[in-house]
Amino acid sequence: MGDDRTALLTDRYELTMLQAALADGTAHRRSVFELFSRRLTGGRRYGVVAGTERLLDALERFRFAEDDLAWLQDAQVVDGPTIDWLANYRFGGDIWGYAEGDLYFPQSPVLIVESSFAEGVLLETLALSILNHDSAIASAGARMVTAAGGRPCIEMGSRRTHEESAVAAARAAHLVGFEASSNLAAGQRHGVPTTGTSAHSFTLLHDSERDAFSAQVQSLGTGTTLLVDTYDITEAIRTAVDVAGPDLGAVRIDSGDLVSLAHRVRAQLDDLGARRTRIVVTSDLDEHAIAALAAAPVDGYGVGTSLVTGSGVPTSGFVYKLVARADEAGEMISVQKASTAKVSVGGRKFAVRRLTGGVAEAEMVGVGSIPSHDGTDRELLVPLVRGGDRVTGSDLVGARERHRAAMAELPAAATQLSAGGPAIETVIA
Repeated sequence: MGDDRTALLTDRYELTMLQAALADGTAHRRSVFELFSRRLTGGRRYGVVAGTERLLDALERFRFAEDDLAWLQDAQVVDGPTIDWLANYRFGGDIWGYAEGDLYFPQSPVLIVESSFAEGVLLETLALSILNHDSAIASAGARMVTAAGGRPCIEMGSRRTHEESAVAAARAAHLVGFEASSNLAAGQRHGVPTTGTSAHSFTLLHDSERDAFSAQVQSLGTGTTLLVDTYDITEAIRTAVDVAGPDLGAVRIDSGDLVSLAHRVRAQLDDLGARRTRIVVTSDLDEHAIAALAAAPVDGYGVGTSLVTGSGVPTSGFVYKLVARADEAGEMISVQKASTAKVSVGGRKFAVRRLTGGVAEAEMVGVGSIPSHDGTDRELLVPLVRGGDRVTGSDLVGARERHRAAMAELPAAATQLSAGGPAIETVIA
């Protein structure tokens, strides 16, 4: 399977359901699928929608090529009539969703797919895998940006996850306010600013720390960031300023008690006349560690493992459920699971964020119609695909701006890092 095709990035049961539905004539019934989360994972107070544009890109490449169909036939995954149907598959329905960068809460209808059953059921795994991953990273990253309190955050977790997940994570992190990434593919594909200087191996390569610093400054200029904890930090700071001068851009600390080290390094830099030299800290940071550094003289944070793993919550808990379908007469009817353990609400949804004085108060979810609201409230679902054609072209810059605006609507308690309930209630009418 080529890297540019996405049709087999799915679970087998979607194709076996398709085969049975084609055989009994129900495959073409008009259907509404909904992607939502029953609860916010990890005791978080809000979630961030991310990955929508990646999903739409993947949908455009959702085609079954000849070698895909040959493999499905050889592996006896589905029968001949189903193979023939898949050969001509093109999604021709409509998709609505929360705009990328916006926030979501329990039962928010983050994505709505309206199509035949056959067309919509095939998208379940693709939609869930992309949105569950990217939204988890964005939700964790948003908390880190909040904890940083305006100090810049840099994404640098590529070495701690799958190579393609790393690119998606860098994009999701930039969406919620990370300034840059170490990942070059994220820069090439998504326009994420990239940054990076040197690792400990560069210092160890040279006969002395002075030689390493001199080589880096000569190549990258005095505005570079020097890594100062390979040997003795105090001596490294002295050498760094001696080599680069008082206009040294920054020093990076990657180990030890970061709070006390930051104070000590700041004092030493100031004594050496390098008052404008910034201090960047790394070393397994998460939102709680960043918050603990709030009072320390730190100028930026490099975040890796915790970010790309969702800070302990690597999935958003999204599910993809059939909520409405046509009956034998062609009339749309609501459907839902009856299990009390996994409750879902049937019917096509519409959503509005209720605002008072610009502050979010509730997620209003209407079944079958838009909840009544005044001009101060905000409708949340936007058209993404109409008749199989993509109708949105939101870029990452726009998604970042949208995210900042959505965060500004939250009540103050929503930014607390402790586990708690959703920042606003969801009301289903």
